[in-house]
Amino acid sequence: MDSLLSEYRRVIFESLISAFALDGLLVQDRHGGDVDTIHNVRQIDVDPQMTYKNVLNQQAYESNGAYDTKTYHNNAAFREFKKAAKEDFLNTGTPVKDAYTGKDLYFAGKAKGRLSSIAAEADHVISAKSIHTDRGRVLSGLKGEDLANDPSNLKFTNKSLNASMGAKEIPDYLAQHPELDETTTENMMREYNQAKSTYENKLARAYYGSSKFVKDVGKAAGKVGVQMGARQVLGFVFTEVTFTALEEFERLPKPFSLEKLLQSLGNGIRKGFENARKKYKELLARLKEGVVSGVLSSLTTTLCNIFFTTAKNVVRIIRQTYVSLVQAAKILFLNPDNLPFGERIRATAKILSLGAGVVLGSVVSELVEQTPVGKIPVLGEVVPNFCGALVSGLLTCSLVYFLDRSERMNRLVASLNGIHTLSTEVNYFRKCAEYFERYAAELAEIDYEEFRKETEMFGNIAANLKKAADPKQLNAMLRDYLVQVGGALPWEGDFNTFMQQKEKPLVFC
Repeated sequence: MDSLLSEYRRVIFESLISAFALDGLLVQDRHGGDVDTIHNVRQIDVDPQMTYKNVLNQQAYESNGAYDTKTYHNNAAFREFKKAAKEDFLNTGTPVKDAYTGKDLYFAGKAKGRLSSIAAEADHVISAKSIHTDRGRVLSGLKGEDLANDPSNLKFTNKSLNASMGAKEIPDYLAQHPELDETTTENMMREYNQAKSTYENKLARAYYGSSKFVKDVGKAAGKVGVQMGARQVLGFVFTEVTFTALEEFERLPKPFSLEKLLQSLGNGIRKGFENARKKYKELLARLKEGVVSGVLSSLTTTLCNIFFTTAKNVVRIIRQTYVSLVQAAKILFLNPDNLPFGERIRATAKILSLGAGVVLGSVVSELVEQTPVGKIPVLGEVVPNFCGALVSGLLTCSLVYFLDRSERMNRLVASLNGIHTLSTEVNYFRKCAEYFERYAAELAEIDYEEFRKETEMFGNIAANLKKAADPKQLNAMLRDYLVQVGGALPWEGDFNTFMQQKEKPLVFC
């Protein structure tokens, strides 16, 4: 275990301090995310934790005004809908169908010479009051009168049923009137679902396609990206400072005085900041990872809140998951350390295990927070974070130990290392590039003019040697050229005489 902690304590410490210490200081997770959605604003009246994320959206709803039935029922589209049906009835005598009961309806007046007084009334399928007070509709910026009196939301029914429903929504009305026959109930729900689908589609297109929503999404994503970038950088800096200070402390001679201790800690902190500053490339990498993971987590959270509400702990889990995924993807696909395929898989698994540990720790922290202990002042803030960090640390240590020391894992990694991948080719060409760079550096130190003269001289010598008529002439030419280039004969005097002297060595340089 000592060996394991000495090898991985930095990365584990950095992960824990980022997730459980810096999160609360730098990243403020909100119930329902950071962007208003149609689904979420409708929860404000039923969910005490839900609030508007953009104060302008809140102000728009507050200025919506009270519901005025005259405004909706005197609307030109509503009057034209009734007028067209009545004129058709009076001209042709053809009754209109009750959209809910399926029976024929008539209008008061003369139709083909006969008088009919069976009342037919126009009904808002989705009640006009519900549309007016709908927070989602106000958020979309669409006018309630236009939506309520759209042809998809207008149907004819009998006067009695219309008066009975009043401003109630059809599902609520049916729940209060179980005595209605099955056909009427089915018809009413069919018409309501069709109108509701059309209504919701109009709201969604208007709001989610608006510049207001895009601006809020971009602003939220940028904010969380900056916060997560700062979180990752500070986590790295704090880790560097902490472990540098510990190293200085370990070098203290025993026993030591308080003055020496404080001096050692001061030196460690100073050196830690210097080390972090020197590792600016790694700091930039952590900043990029944090920004990317923050942006992706914010976009994902907003997308989720279009369909359902995310709690604060869910938002936190999404953020931490993306931190691990971004780091893992960097190793798996970019491979900045040029690791073999098997080692890449192992490194990726370690990072994912860190993320899994933090996620589980966050869940444990949330569960402890909901117990009576979480309601105790001071302890209610400290104990959940401690429990979460403890679970996260233990799980992470266990997983990393298995991934690093397991015989089966090592055999698997060795097997994967033998797989020929694109990285194998890339690493080969990188190595070739390194050799070419070294050779180019050596060539750069050569005197080019002198090199040109030498190559020209040796070229002339080679050309003349080819012209030698016999071995005797070739021998004479070689002697002369050897002297010309500054070389020395490996023997002294006459060659034959020299070779007859056993004590004389023949030396070739």
